[in-house]
Amino acid sequence: MDKADLVWVSISTILVLLMVIPGLAMFYGGLVRSKNILSVMSQVLVTFALIIILWFAYGYSLAFTDGNAFFGGFSRLFFSGMYDIGNDTFALNGSIPELTFASFQATFAGITCALIIGGFAERIKFSAVLVFMAIWMTFSYVPVAHMIWSSTGLLSGAALDFAGGTVVHINAGVAALVAAYMIGPRLGYGKEAMQPHNLTMTMTGAALLWVGWFGFNAGSALGANTQAALAFFNTLLATSGAIIAWVLAEWKMKGNPSLLGAASGAVAGLVGITPAAGLVGPAGALIIGFMTSLFCLWGVNGLKRLLRADDSLDVFGIHGVGGIVGGLLTGIFNAKPLGGPGLETVGDIPWQVWLQLEGMLITAAWCAIVTFIALKIAGLLTGGIRVEKEAERQGLDITHHGEQGYHF
Repeated sequence: MDKADLVWVSISTILVLLMVIPGLAMFYGGLVRSKNILSVMSQVLVTFALIIILWFAYGYSLAFTDGNAFFGGFSRLFFSGMYDIGNDTFALNGSIPELTFASFQATFAGITCALIIGGFAERIKFSAVLVFMAIWMTFSYVPVAHMIWSSTGLLSGAALDFAGGTVVHINAGVAALVAAYMIGPRLGYGKEAMQPHNLTMTMTGAALLWVGWFGFNAGSALGANTQAALAFFNTLLATSGAIIAWVLAEWKMKGNPSLLGAASGAVAGLVGITPAAGLVGPAGALIIGFMTSLFCLWGVNGLKRLLRADDSLDVFGIHGVGGIVGGLLTGIFNAKPLGGPGLETVGDIPWQVWLQLEGMLITAAWCAIVTFIALKIAGLLTGGIRVEKEAERQGLDITHHGEQGYHF
């Protein structure tokens, strides 16, 4: 065991927790209307807690132990065999305790599920959220993580995904889009203003996301090493490039550089660099940040109008589109002639880009099917996934949680 690696991955786990609680909760909370801020924050907080427990019970075992192409085995149920506390012996994963690796990965599962909430915010029953998340984590997140990151997975060693561009962001983005279609738009969507109620809170959440993302990306090196250093700087640089790209493009298009645009650009850049963080050079990271940001700007404007789905907080437009663009560009800038550490020649790029696309298509199809079934089951078990119209009009804070975010 390497103590420096143990410390870095432990700190990275805390940083990913910071991304969710309070980061994502504040980012999403500021984007919804004031009558729904507590409902969204509750969904993020409780979803994350639920997934951590399920990950301990069976999620980790099915995702990261040897098995078939889609699922692992049962050898690590309830983290069995991972430690003998009485004798102070702990199984290792590389240079760190497997318990530390499993803890780190637990936060990835938790944030992926929490991201989906943005797709159906302000109109779904709290009970339906919990049932859906339990099913979705089991049958979408777990197998996708196994397929890409486990040694026996279907796409292991083929698709490059350093920290979760496909496993986390495309997976969550597709789920949010399917859910938005199935649940339907919010009452008054397209007819009345549904502006973010607190952009100060959203900015604070975005800042916490950026800080936490260093653990998300650099922590995925699983040690205090040079790959972590590369991923760390790439996360800083790509995000900065994405902010500038979004602000300049929005300024040109709309006449004003908005704070919401800058914050959205930051998240877009973070998503785009996630699959590439430790697998490209800084120049490639900067280009990925710029390109992903511009595509996500289109994703939350032009593409959203084409899709005609009320993806409330643009989960697909930023996480789905950003994961796709970042993943494809990873296949390009991983090449050594373009400053990356991987592919030997430019001629290897087309095949790698195809492998990237193949992993995305498999993930998208798998996720869409699981999301559809999971929502149907959640609806059956909770008497319908959508809240009553009057409850939606009043706001979910009062009608579903019995409290208010603000007292005027």
